[in-house]
Amino acid sequence: MTAETTPAIALTDSRGSALGRYLAFLYGVASYAIFFVTFLYAVGFVSGLGVPKTIDDGPASAAAGALLVNLLLMSGFAIQHSVMARKSFKQWWTRFVPKSVERSTYVLCASLCLALLFWQWRPMPSVVWQIESPELAAAVTGLSLIGWLIVLTSTFLINHFELFGLHQVANNLAGRPVPAPRFRTPLFYKFVRHPIYLGFIIAFWAAPTMTVGHVLFAAVTTAYIIVGILLEERDLLDLFGDDYRRYRERVSMLIPWRKSA
Repeated sequence: MTAETTPAIALTDSRGSALGRYLAFLYGVASYAIFFVTFLYAVGFVSGLGVPKTIDDGPASAAAGALLVNLLLMSGFAIQHSVMARKSFKQWWTRFVPKSVERSTYVLCASLCLALLFWQWRPMPSVVWQIESPELAAAVTGLSLIGWLIVLTSTFLINHFELFGLHQVANNLAGRPVPAPRFRTPLFYKFVRHPIYLGFIIAFWAAPTMTVGHVLFAAVTTAYIIVGILLEERDLLDLFGDDYRRYRERVSMLIPWRKSA
Protein backbone atom coordinates (compact mmCIF):
# COMPACT_ATOMS: atom_id res chain seq x y z
CA MET A 1 0.00 0.00 0.00
CA THR A 2 1.49 3.34 -1.02
CA ALA A 3 1.41 6.59 0.92
CA GLU A 4 -1.21 7.97 -1.48
CA THR A 5 -3.70 5.24 -0.58
CA THR A 6 -3.05 4.91 3.14
CA PRO A 7 -6.39 5.63 4.85
CA ALA A 8 -5.03 5.81 8.41
CA ILE A 9 -3.63 9.33 8.03
CA ALA A 10 -5.48 12.10 6.23
CA LEU A 11 -2.23 13.77 5.27
CA THR A 12 -1.90 13.34 1.52
CA ASP A 13 0.53 14.78 -0.98
CA SER A 14 -0.33 17.14 -3.84
CA ARG A 15 -2.28 14.39 -5.60
CA GLY A 16 -4.67 14.07 -2.65
CA SER A 17 -7.71 16.06 -1.64
CA ALA A 18 -7.71 19.74 -0.74
CA LEU A 19 -8.65 18.78 2.83
CA GLY A 20 -5.72 16.38 3.02
CA ARG A 21 -3.31 19.06 1.83
CA TYR A 22 -4.71 21.53 4.35
CA LEU A 23 -4.37 19.00 7.19
CA ALA A 24 -0.82 18.27 6.08
CA PHE A 25 -0.04 21.99 6.21
CA LEU A 26 -1.47 22.31 9.74
CA TYR A 27 0.53 19.27 10.81
CA GLY A 28 3.70 20.82 9.40
CA VAL A 29 3.04 24.14 11.15
CA ALA A 30 2.36 22.37 14.46
CA SER A 31 5.53 20.29 14.11
CA TYR A 32 7.55 23.42 13.40
CA ALA A 33 6.05 25.23 16.41
CA ILE A 34 6.97 22.31 18.68
CA PHE A 35 10.49 22.33 17.23
CA PHE A 36 10.94 26.06 17.79
CA VAL A 37 9.79 25.92 21.41
CA THR A 38 12.10 22.92 21.96
CA PHE A 39 15.02 24.78 20.37
CA LEU A 40 14.49 27.81 22.64
CA TYR A 41 14.26 25.52 25.66
CA ALA A 42 17.50 23.83 24.60
CA VAL A 43 19.28 27.20 24.71
CA GLY A 44 18.12 27.74 28.28
CA PHE A 45 18.71 24.12 29.30
CA VAL A 46 22.36 24.11 28.24
CA SER A 47 23.14 27.74 29.15
CA GLY A 48 21.29 27.64 32.48
CA LEU A 49 19.16 30.65 31.59
CA GLY A 50 15.44 31.29 31.90
CA VAL A 51 13.96 27.78 31.97
CA PRO A 52 12.46 25.75 34.86
CA LYS A 53 14.97 22.90 34.54
CA THR A 54 18.53 23.24 33.30
CA ILE A 55 21.28 20.70 32.73
CA ASP A 56 22.38 21.08 36.37
CA ASP A 57 18.91 21.16 38.00
CA GLY A 58 16.89 18.31 39.43
CA PRO A 59 16.88 15.85 42.31
CA ALA A 60 20.20 14.28 43.26
CA SER A 61 20.73 10.63 42.32
CA ALA A 62 23.51 8.08 42.41
CA ALA A 63 26.26 8.88 39.91
CA ALA A 64 26.08 5.48 38.20
CA GLY A 65 22.29 5.72 37.81
CA ALA A 66 22.48 9.27 36.51
CA LEU A 67 25.17 8.29 34.01
CA LEU A 68 23.12 5.36 32.72
CA VAL A 69 19.89 7.36 32.35
CA ASN A 70 21.63 10.26 30.63
CA LEU A 71 23.47 7.99 28.20
CA LEU A 72 20.21 6.22 27.34
CA LEU A 73 18.47 9.55 26.73
CA MET A 74 21.23 10.81 24.44
CA SER A 75 21.44 7.47 22.64
CA GLY A 76 17.70 7.54 21.99
CA PHE A 77 17.98 10.96 20.38
CA ALA A 78 21.06 9.97 18.37
CA ILE A 79 19.44 6.79 17.03
CA GLN A 80 16.23 8.58 16.06
CA HIS A 81 18.08 11.47 14.50
CA SER A 82 20.48 9.32 12.48
CA VAL A 83 18.19 6.49 11.39
CA MET A 84 15.34 8.71 10.23
CA ALA A 85 17.77 10.89 8.24
CA ARG A 86 19.07 8.01 6.13
CA LYS A 87 17.92 7.68 2.53
CA SER A 88 17.06 4.00 2.89
CA PHE A 89 14.82 4.70 5.90
CA LYS A 90 13.08 7.56 4.08
CA GLN A 91 12.33 5.28 1.13
CA TRP A 92 10.72 2.77 3.48
CA TRP A 93 9.08 5.35 5.73
CA THR A 94 7.33 7.20 2.89
CA ARG A 95 5.40 4.03 2.08
CA PHE A 96 3.36 4.90 5.19
CA VAL A 97 3.89 8.64 5.65
CA PRO A 98 3.27 10.97 2.68
CA LYS A 99 6.41 12.58 1.30
CA SER A 100 4.97 16.04 1.93
CA VAL A 101 5.09 15.51 5.71
CA GLU A 102 8.14 13.22 5.93
CA ARG A 103 10.41 16.07 7.02
CA SER A 104 7.85 17.47 9.46
CA THR A 105 7.48 14.03 11.03
CA TYR A 106 11.25 13.76 11.38
CA VAL A 107 11.39 17.20 13.02
CA LEU A 108 8.51 16.32 15.36
CA CYS A 109 10.12 13.04 16.46
CA ALA A 110 13.46 14.78 17.08
CA SER A 111 11.74 17.50 19.13
CA LEU A 112 9.89 14.94 21.25
CA CYS A 113 13.12 13.02 21.89
CA LEU A 114 14.78 16.25 23.02
CA ALA A 115 11.82 17.15 25.23
CA LEU A 116 12.09 13.72 26.88
CA LEU A 117 15.81 14.31 27.44
CA PHE A 118 15.18 17.69 29.10
CA TRP A 119 12.45 16.21 31.29
CA GLN A 120 14.28 13.09 32.44
CA TRP A 121 17.88 14.38 32.50
CA ARG A 122 19.69 13.56 35.76
CA PRO A 123 22.08 16.27 37.00
CA MET A 124 25.67 15.36 37.80
CA PRO A 125 26.61 18.52 39.69
CA SER A 126 30.29 17.96 40.58
CA VAL A 127 32.17 20.97 39.25
CA VAL A 128 34.90 20.42 36.65
CA TRP A 129 35.72 24.10 36.27
CA GLN A 130 34.23 27.38 37.38
CA ILE A 131 35.16 30.88 36.24
CA GLU A 132 35.21 33.20 39.24
CA SER A 133 35.51 36.52 37.42
CA PRO A 134 31.96 37.87 36.73
CA GLU A 135 33.17 39.67 33.61
CA LEU A 136 34.88 36.61 32.15
CA ALA A 137 31.93 34.38 33.10
CA ALA A 138 29.57 36.75 31.28
CA ALA A 139 31.86 36.71 28.23
CA VAL A 140 31.87 32.90 28.14
CA THR A 141 28.08 32.83 28.46
CA GLY A 142 27.95 35.33 25.61
CA LEU A 143 30.15 33.03 23.52
CA SER A 144 27.73 30.18 24.15
CA LEU A 145 24.84 32.35 22.96
CA ILE A 146 26.86 33.29 19.86
CA GLY A 147 27.15 29.56 19.18
CA TRP A 148 23.35 29.25 19.28
CA LEU A 149 23.05 32.28 17.00
CA ILE A 150 25.43 30.65 14.50
CA VAL A 151 23.23 27.56 14.52
CA LEU A 152 20.03 29.50 13.84
CA THR A 153 21.60 31.85 11.29
CA SER A 154 23.15 28.96 9.39
CA THR A 155 19.76 27.29 8.96
CA PHE A 156 18.41 30.45 7.33
CA LEU A 157 21.47 30.70 5.07
CA ILE A 158 20.56 27.40 3.42
CA ASN A 159 16.76 27.09 3.73
CA HIS A 160 15.41 27.18 7.27
CA PHE A 161 11.83 26.40 6.32
CA GLU A 162 12.78 23.49 4.08
CA LEU A 163 15.11 22.10 6.73
CA PHE A 164 12.23 22.00 9.22
CA GLY A 165 9.47 20.89 6.89
CA LEU A 166 7.40 24.04 6.34
CA HIS A 167 8.52 24.53 2.74
CA GLN A 168 7.36 21.04 1.81
CA VAL A 169 3.87 21.33 3.32
CA ALA A 170 3.40 24.85 1.89
CA ASN A 171 4.26 23.64 -1.61
CA ASN A 172 1.98 20.65 -1.12
CA LEU A 173 -0.87 22.93 -0.06
CA ALA A 174 -0.38 25.06 -3.18
CA GLY A 175 -0.08 21.98 -5.41
CA ARG A 176 3.49 22.86 -6.41
CA PRO A 177 6.32 20.33 -6.64
CA VAL A 178 9.23 20.76 -4.24
CA PRO A 179 12.18 22.22 -6.20
CA ALA A 180 15.23 20.02 -6.62
CA PRO A 181 18.01 20.78 -4.10
CA ARG A 182 20.73 23.16 -5.31
CA PHE A 183 24.31 23.20 -4.14
CA ARG A 184 25.12 26.55 -2.52
CA THR A 185 27.75 27.80 -0.06
CA PRO A 186 26.50 31.12 1.40
CA LEU A 187 28.42 33.15 4.01
CA PHE A 188 29.47 30.81 6.86
CA TYR A 189 29.57 27.88 4.44
CA LYS A 190 32.49 29.50 2.64
CA PHE A 191 34.62 29.05 5.78
CA VAL A 192 33.42 25.72 7.20
CA ARG A 193 31.36 22.95 5.67
CA HIS A 194 29.21 22.48 8.77
CA PRO A 195 28.61 25.80 10.56
CA ILE A 196 25.46 24.45 12.24
CA TYR A 197 27.49 21.75 13.98
CA LEU A 198 30.27 24.22 14.79
CA GLY A 199 27.69 26.47 16.46
CA PHE A 200 26.42 23.56 18.56
CA ILE A 201 29.95 22.67 19.70
CA ILE A 202 30.62 26.27 20.76
CA ALA A 203 27.26 26.47 22.56
CA PHE A 204 27.79 23.21 24.43
CA TRP A 205 31.40 23.78 25.58
CA ALA A 206 31.38 27.51 26.37
CA ALA A 207 30.21 27.33 29.98
CA PRO A 208 31.44 29.49 32.87
CA THR A 209 30.55 26.66 35.26
CA MET A 210 31.15 23.21 33.82
CA THR A 211 29.79 20.26 35.75
CA VAL A 212 30.33 16.55 35.17
CA GLY A 213 26.82 16.31 33.70
CA HIS A 214 27.50 19.20 31.33
CA VAL A 215 30.81 17.63 30.26
CA LEU A 216 29.02 14.34 29.60
CA PHE A 217 26.38 16.10 27.50
CA ALA A 218 28.94 18.14 25.55
CA ALA A 219 31.33 15.22 24.97
CA VAL A 220 28.66 12.76 23.81
CA THR A 221 26.96 15.27 21.54
CA THR A 222 30.31 16.31 20.05
CA ALA A 223 31.15 12.67 19.32
CA TYR A 224 27.72 12.24 17.76
CA ILE A 225 28.26 15.37 15.64
CA ILE A 226 31.48 13.90 14.20
CA VAL A 227 29.74 10.63 13.36
CA GLY A 228 26.77 12.55 11.95
CA ILE A 229 29.05 14.60 9.70
CA LEU A 230 30.59 11.44 8.23
CA LEU A 231 27.14 10.02 7.47
CA GLU A 232 25.81 13.33 6.16
CA GLU A 233 28.79 13.91 3.87
CA ARG A 234 28.30 10.49 2.31
CA ASP A 235 24.73 11.50 1.45
CA LEU A 236 25.87 14.90 0.15
CA LEU A 237 28.41 13.25 -2.14
CA ASP A 238 25.68 11.01 -3.52
CA LEU A 239 23.41 14.02 -4.03
CA PHE A 240 25.82 16.63 -5.42
CA GLY A 241 28.71 14.51 -6.71
CA ASP A 242 31.79 16.38 -7.92
CA ASP A 243 30.46 19.77 -6.77
CA TYR A 244 30.53 18.62 -3.16
CA ARG A 245 33.77 16.69 -3.63
CA ARG A 246 35.56 19.85 -4.79
CA TYR A 247 33.96 21.85 -1.98
CA ARG A 248 35.18 19.32 0.58
CA GLU A 249 38.71 19.58 -0.82
CA ARG A 250 38.95 23.34 -0.35
CA VAL A 251 36.85 24.06 2.79
CA SER A 252 37.49 22.73 6.28
CA MET A 253 34.94 20.58 8.05
CA LEU A 254 34.65 22.53 11.32
CA ILE A 255 37.64 24.82 11.89
CA PRO A 256 37.21 28.16 10.04
CA TRP A 257 39.84 29.10 7.48
CA ARG A 258 41.78 25.90 8.11
CA LYS A 259 42.71 24.17 4.85
CA SER A 260 40.71 21.00 4.35
CA ALA A 261 42.62 17.77 4.98
